[in-house]
Parts: sequence; structure tokens; C-alpha cells
Amino acid sequence: MENKHISDLIPEYLDGSLDNKTVKIIEEHLANCTQCQQEVNETKTLFTAFKSDVVEVPSERLRSSFEEALQSEKATLGKVVPLSSEKKNHHWANSVLKVAASIALLVASFQMGGVFQRKKIDQQLAELQDENLNMKQTAMLSLMENQSASKRIQGVAYIDEFENPDESIIQALGNRLLHDDNDNVRLTAFEALSKYTSSETVKNVLIEALEKEKNPSIQVAIIQALVLIQEKKAAEPMKKLLENEDTQPFIKEQIKAVLPSLT
Repeated sequence: MENKHISDLIPEYLDGSLDNKTVKIIEEHLANCTQCQQEVNETKTLFTAFKSDVVEVPSERLRSSFEEALQSEKATLGKVVPLSSEKKNHHWANSVLKVAASIALLVASFQMGGVFQRKKIDQQLAELQDENLNMKQTAMLSLMENQSASKRIQGVAYIDEFENPDESIIQALGNRLLHDDNDNVRLTAFEALSKYTSSETVKNVLIEALEKEKNPSIQVAIIQALVLIQEKKAAEPMKKLLENEDTQPFIKEQIKAVLPSLT
């Protein structure tokens, strides 16, 4: 995976002017990037060396530019052959307008510079967020294939890190629900998938799970989820459970209660 460095964010990070969310993302990046760690250390050294220096802020630079422009205009006026009062006033008005235009241009330059810098920071932040999510997704998928049931449960629990999980994550959770030999892993996978029942993929996985699930607790949970979203295609597998001799009596009673709402 290509590493996205954070060079332009380091000064603001050390200055403490970034929000907590950005700081967290940067610190997660620094934990895995030695190059950026080195840049942070070097920048800290520079900050320490110049700590006693007075930093020139934009307002001082604007005032300096104004004074330079004004002095330049005065020098120019001193070389002009005196004309009538009306012409002198007109010339002075033009000079003032020139100085004002220069200041306005300078202010606009600062503002535009700030806009471009913010866009660059936002772009870098978005890249860091994408990198962070990719790392979490890789960790999640890897854990769900672990031989340890507790690790697989931990991997499933990573779903809380994603606001909009992509299809690969949904499919991986579906595989846990349909094929994992551990009841707790399957139950955890169901709980994760139940948050995304608007997805057709999730609906199909729940229906398939209802047809093959043997654990009564998970069967009940799946039935309740499918009834809640009024999934009509769940009616047939529920009827099969009613006809199956191995289906627990209390599950059959529940199916009889809810089946009319799906037919």
C-alpha cells in the first residue's frame, strides 16, 4: 500500500491547532510511518531553535506592504512638476486608489493562499482517512479467517469502524453467519448484518441462514429481523421450519404468529 505522508500537516500538528479527529488520524499514521516520525522530530528541533523568535503574522506584513507602497507614491509625487490644484487632487486620488488596490490584492492573495492550503490539508486528511480505513478493513478480514473463534468474533466486531461497509465486508460477514462452526461467531455476525437490512445482499443472506441454521436462539433472531423489515421471501423458509420435525415447538409457535403478516 502506497504510504501517504503528512509533511504539510506536521507544523499545525505540533502547534496544537488541529482538531482532535485530525490529530488522532495523524497519530495513527505516525505509529506506522518512520519517515513521518523523523520529520516530526526534525520539525520539533526547528521549533525549539526558533522558539524565541517573533513570528511575523499576516497583519504586520500587510502594514509593511502598505507603508512601502505609500512611501513609493510619495517619492513619485515629489518628482512631479506642480500643476493646478484640481490636477494635483486628481493625481493624489489616483495614487490613493492605486495603494488601496495594492492592499486589496495583497489581502486577496493571503485569503486565496489560505483557501488553497485548506484544500491541500483536506485532501491529505482524506487520504489519511482512506489509508486508515483500508488498514482496518484488512485487519478485519484477516481476523475473520483466524482459526481462533475469539479472534473471528473480534474481526466481526470491527464492523463498528465502518459507516458504510463495502460489499467485500458484507460478504465476509455473510460467510461467517452461513458457514462458521461456532455459534457465538454466527450470532455476532448476524448482529452485525442486522444493521444493514436495507441491503439486498444482507436480506438474501438472512433468508439462506434461516433455511440452514440449527441454533434456536439464532433462528429466533433471524425470524424477528426478517419480520421487522417485512421480507416476503422469508415466508417459504418459515413454512419449511413449521414442517420440519426438528424445529423447536416454541419456534413453530412464533412462526405461526408472524407468518400471516408476510403472506
